[in-house]
Amino acid sequence: MILPGGTAAEQLEQAVLAEQAGWDGVFVWEAAYGVDAWGLLSAMAVATSRVRLGTMLTPLPWRRPWKVASQVATLDQLSGGRAILTVGVGALTTDLPLTGEETDLRVRASMMDEGIDLIRALWAGESHYSGQHYQYAVERNDLAITGRPVQERIPIWVVGVWPRPKSMRRVLKCDGVVPGGEMTPASVREMRAWLLSHGAAATVDVIAEGETPGADVAAWEEAGCTWWMETRWEMPHHSAERMAQIRERIAAGPPR
Repeated sequence: MILPGGTAAEQLEQAVLAEQAGWDGVFVWEAAYGVDAWGLLSAMAVATSRVRLGTMLTPLPWRRPWKVASQVATLDQLSGGRAILTVGVGALTTDLPLTGEETDLRVRASMMDEGIDLIRALWAGESHYSGQHYQYAVERNDLAITGRPVQERIPIWVVGVWPRPKSMRRVLKCDGVVPGGEMTPASVREMRAWLLSHGAAATVDVIAEGETPGADVAAWEEAGCTWWMETRWEMPHHSAERMAQIRERIAAGPPR
């Protein structure tokens, strides 16, 4: 279940309800300003025991990779190994605050590639990284010992646009793909076949999203999708009516 909004207390209550109702994961939106995603997820970690927890999604080029690595590792420790990191280049929308962040798509894509590599290096306990966009070096690396994740490999899911080669090559170094653009079950099959033929693990996650009842979840599963993300993106995200609708859908349980 992707939680579309609400206060921190409301979303925490929704996460607990989701676990009780049989959902497998709870994901939250990471906005430029608002309820902090990682503080919220950490609270969810100590209030639940089973659901996977993560963002949907983190605009990595607009974040410091070492800070994101710390936040995810902390969540992984508090949850006992249930963290998932989903990253993208960030969407340029009319409601995006003007903060001076990089907007060029190619530059953001390059920053995301380096950010993924740097995060993996930090989780592995490495103390040095040198790239075009990021430099990281520390002489005393004792904090890396206490900051190691619980999972041997925290899953990183990345937005991938099929059939763009650069985008697909980025997916190959991650653990899952959130398909960007218009996709059909047929195009998912083509994308998954390409990934497997180019070295992706058989366990690579492919994410589909939509609203049930109404969406044909079985068709996406048959095409090779491994996660169904239940969404409710219509505005406003935080009204009392909206929160009641979200709680009702969560309580009904995941599609079967």
